Amino acid sequence: MEENKWVQIKASGKTADLDKITAIMSMVSNGLQIEDYSDLEDRILDGVYGDLIDESVLNADKTVCAVSAYVPADSQVNDYKSLIAERFSAEGLEVKIELISLCEEDWADSWKQYYKPIKIGERLVVVPMWEKYDKGPNEVIVKMDPGMAFGTGTHETTRLCATLLEKYITKESKMLDVGCGSGILAICASKLGAKECYAYDIDPVAVKVARENVKDNDVTNVECDVSDLLKGVKAGKYDVITANIVADIIIRLLPDISAFMHKDTTLVISGIIDERCADVYESINKNGFKIVDEIHENGWCAISLVIE
Repeated sequence: MEENKWVQIKASGKTADLDKITAIMSMVSNGLQIEDYSDLEDRILDGVYGDLIDESVLNADKTVCAVSAYVPADSQVNDYKSLIAERFSAEGLEVKIELISLCEEDWADSWKQYYKPIKIGERLVVVPMWEKYDKGPNEVIVKMDPGMAFGTGTHETTRLCATLLEKYITKESKMLDVGCGSGILAICASKLGAKECYAYDIDPVAVKVARENVKDNDVTNVECDVSDLLKGVKAGKYDVITANIVADIIIRLLPDISAFMHKDTTLVISGIIDERCADVYESINKNGFKIVDEIHENGWCAISLVIE
């Protein structure tokens, strides 16, 4: 069988411009791979990575970042390149854009060396499938194979969402994740004790990877399926809802999400860069929500909401 062919659209620029580069690249895909080692020393001192970090990453140039999107080779790759090049130029950003052909298997294998166990929240530890890890007291282990999907626990938005999930998930929780990527948040919710979890993504590849991750984590109460935001979501009310996407999509989501909420539902939204918080706040107020918690990390924000 012929291997799936993909193109990596890689945008490299100054670390100081990472948030803007990421925001523009999200116009191509929500499944972004981000290379940013600027605060690596601080994280090692804080015990985030421990002694498991790869030496090549430790020696990487801290002033340069890269954001990559992966798209099928038969898609409009040159159109994507023209679009982001135009936006980078409009923002006055100096960004190098590369198109790199590869197959799905090559992509997954080439990045295994950079994924190491990482603690998120108070109890959760995300461990790559191919890594060995000795579980500590009270730790909850989530095994993850990112494949071609976004969300491995290494990005701020995933960690922020998981941190808030720990506060809200109970053994009676019915949980919904909109834009599930690798399925990590639904798996985390299940491992934290949720009764039922439903994970949806518009990308069939992400859903395929999420289902495999669910199986590999031996959780039986997580269902994954394809949905364009809320269009294919199973009807009903949920106790905890997560949407780790981007600001513009969250703003589109907020007018309709209350149909899936009851008066005690907690909605956790993330994928929001600090510069877009004001726009999100406006949509929150306009659509009748109240902020109950908000956390920030490295220019990213996660917010928990309830119906006012």
